[in-house]
Amino acid sequence: MAKITQSIYGTTKNGEQVHCYKLTNSNGSYVNITNFGGTILSLVVPDKHGKMRDVVLGYNSLSEYELLGGAYLGALIGRCGNRISKGTFSLGSKEYKLACNDGANHLHGGNIGFSHRIWDASIEYGSLKLKLDSPDGEEGYPGTLTVTVTYTFNDDNVLSIHYEAFSDTDTLVNLTNHTYFNLNGHNSGSVENQMLKLFSTAYIPTNATLIPTGEIRPVTGTPFDFSDFKPIGQDINADDIQLQYANGYDHTFVLKHPNRLSVFAEAYSKESGIFLRGKTTLPGVQLYTGNFLSNERAGKDSAIYAPRCGFALETQVYPDAIHHTNFPSPILRAGMKYDTVTTYEFSTI
Repeated sequence: MAKITQSIYGTTKNGEQVHCYKLTNSNGSYVNITNFGGTILSLVVPDKHGKMRDVVLGYNSLSEYELLGGAYLGALIGRCGNRISKGTFSLGSKEYKLACNDGANHLHGGNIGFSHRIWDASIEYGSLKLKLDSPDGEEGYPGTLTVTVTYTFNDDNVLSIHYEAFSDTDTLVNLTNHTYFNLNGHNSGSVENQMLKLFSTAYIPTNATLIPTGEIRPVTGTPFDFSDFKPIGQDINADDIQLQYANGYDHTFVLKHPNRLSVFAEAYSKESGIFLRGKTTLPGVQLYTGNFLSNERAGKDSAIYAPRCGFALETQVYPDAIHHTNFPSPILRAGMKYDTVTTYEFSTI
């Protein structure tokens, strides 16, 4: 069970005080999380030599998270993560209009998604519990939604994220976390030589605006085949229209064992020896290789986060699922419980 300490992280541009919560386990590894956007600020674990490395990208200050939040570094994403085509959907006989904050499409909850809200925080039984009430009509979504996200960090260096939500009206919910990993350390440059394996046999192609076509395509014989370990960058520049649309990987992979907590990804760095294993109860994971990170955005310790300096493993329901009947449904019915778990476990090899 982690020891959790609280400190003042800063004050928002609107004068609201924000806190940082440090979850430290008995081995000295720790995670810093702020209740601004439920953001993971840092995650520090030992490498193969026992040296502590911060393996997640982030900024130095609250003001930078407010101003540069378009990259969603470490943030909780909601009410509905990923893209919704043209920002519209229908539930029953009613059509809803959302903000188109990603070209012609809706992305990650809209103009002010959960990533930019201040969550109510409490420390309970060695976990950090964040709660948020999203009123009916917020960002165009129907229903009053109550969300609870519980972060736990144990002595085995396992970070667990438990998402729960209830709504009084049928609505869409697709919660995820947008942490970018770099297993050599957040300021060590490209992740293209780091090794990745995904427990998936298919992925979801998109159109030029990164909206799914509806097809579920086998990965065999494509640059999207991570069924065995390979360097993240091995095929990232292949002559494939899907990679050209996204300037790299920004695609959902269909997981083998949805609805029960099972391994969806493994990754490691030969240089640091840090090994990451991810587990989830969700049906998909979005692999994003930081294709649109800006060289002008200074990160922690004056790091420059160029494209492909981090990789995200965002567990979720498939993008734009409300428009594809062959995808798992993103609809949360009134009175039903949204309940998913994702874990990230760190060790060394």
